[in-house]
Amino acid sequence: MRSMLDLMFAATLIAMAEPALAHHVMGGQMPANTIQGFLSGLAHPIIGVDHFAAVIAVGFIAAVHGKGVRLIAGFVLAMIVGVAFHVAGVTVAASEILVAVSVIVLGAAIQLMPGISINTALALFATAGLINGYALGESIAGAEEAPLIAYFAGLAIVQFTVAFGAMKVASIVARETFTPMPLKLRLVSGAIIGIGLVFLVQNLRAVA
Repeated sequence: MRSMLDLMFAATLIAMAEPALAHHVMGGQMPANTIQGFLSGLAHPIIGVDHFAAVIAVGFIAAVHGKGVRLIAGFVLAMIVGVAFHVAGVTVAASEILVAVSVIVLGAAIQLMPGISINTALALFATAGLINGYALGESIAGAEEAPLIAYFAGLAIVQFTVAFGAMKVASIVARETFTPMPLKLRLVSGAIIGIGLVFLVQNLRAVA
């Protein structure tokens, strides 16, 4: 499990050097059938470095709570609702900037463990889930019903799996206690904050 955490940390560092990874699969084409929709859902948020960092942070924060699995499920549900809002035509200005801010906040929240209450974590996850889900909805908005439903399924599966894996790794590394916070978790937290800052600057420049 320690090697898994090392891999996750290395991935976040690489992500900071490659901030412009696309958030689209299949060459940017709209999924046209159930299989394509499902694969597109599975690929998100993995190919979106900022979204991936958010899901990792969710798993780490959930690790300090006995109901961590429910917290992760709440985040996944909120993200699905966020996608649905985008598909339904709801307009949110500067969504990518909000995503970057959510990554920074989630990364910083790791530093505060175990002082984050379950209610605070739930509110944070719901907000971050809605924001990230709305941004991801850009790649599926306008799709037919079958690929859209399949996309939701793939998205839910990959998010829950990644967050749950991060939660287990964090728990094992911390040996069931987060006082004091293990150095590797602090490093990953710093890397996640760094990713958020990189994307924030990038998106602010894009709208300037």
